[in-house]
Amino acid sequence: MTKSTKWFLGILGILALLVLGFVGLIYWGVSSAVSTGEGRTETITTGSGEKIAVVELKGVIGSSDDMVRQLKKYRGNRSIRAIVLRIDSPGGGVVPSQEMYEELRATRDAGKPVVVSMGSLAASGGYYVACGASRLVANRGTLTGSIGVISEFLTYGDALRKLGIDMRTIKSGRLKDSGNPMRKMTEEEARYFQQLMDDVHRQFIGVVEEERHLDHQQAVALSDGRVFTGEEAVHLGLVDTLGTYEDAIKIAADMAGISGEPSIVKERRRTSWLDPFLGEADQTVKQLKQELLDRPVLSYRYIGPSN
Repeated sequence: MTKSTKWFLGILGILALLVLGFVGLIYWGVSSAVSTGEGRTETITTGSGEKIAVVELKGVIGSSDDMVRQLKKYRGNRSIRAIVLRIDSPGGGVVPSQEMYEELRATRDAGKPVVVSMGSLAASGGYYVACGASRLVANRGTLTGSIGVISEFLTYGDALRKLGIDMRTIKSGRLKDSGNPMRKMTEEEARYFQQLMDDVHRQFIGVVEEERHLDHQQAVALSDGRVFTGEEAVHLGLVDTLGTYEDAIKIAADMAGISGEPSIVKERRRTSWLDPFLGEADQTVKQLKQELLDRPVLSYRYIGPSN
């Protein structure tokens, strides 16, 4: 081996190590962002008047932890006179939606005004959460409602068997492996899951009936999974009034007895030196993790197009 070849291979090896190190660093950064990114926050305050806290609920609902934490913090803070919850979400998991609703309701019932400001989409679980607020404000073109439950089951047993991969299940209880992706669902299993969804749907209808002061038949008629525009939702009694985010701030200020321009308190994610390199990778990994690993069996989730 010639001297020049050795030099070339040495340089190539160093470059390979650098590339591997860089990829490893990016992977570590993305993994860290997925697992702990929600905790890397700071609180910012704009304005000098009495304070209104703004909490955001964006994207598919996979966890209630962050929003519950913020609501508890602001509920116990006497300097925060009201809370505005900005929702732009198609909904998501049944349990986190219910937990956020309960925390929002507890904040409202504790005497602190909570106003929901609906963005482009506040549907299904997003609407369920909103029902816990003191006042619901939607834009004219907001899509909301979608009061229903959905469950999706992947079946990939045939594809895996073509690759020579098979799985044997040993169980006690004939419904123990219901939803097994390695085989097609039986009629008995389909009825079983339908009963589960009907029960969770009943819970959703009950919340809408109670919080929106509708009679039972009205609530049932509106709970067939349809979405409504903001204008329709106000007419049907699902939303209180039409308005923008700024209108919601003004309504919250009036409810809290704030005179003049309120200060806005809001959490934001701290940036790090990795952010320019990560770009959208953080969000992409979160979405993949949510779709592949965290998808709940039952969802309050709107799956149609948003406006």
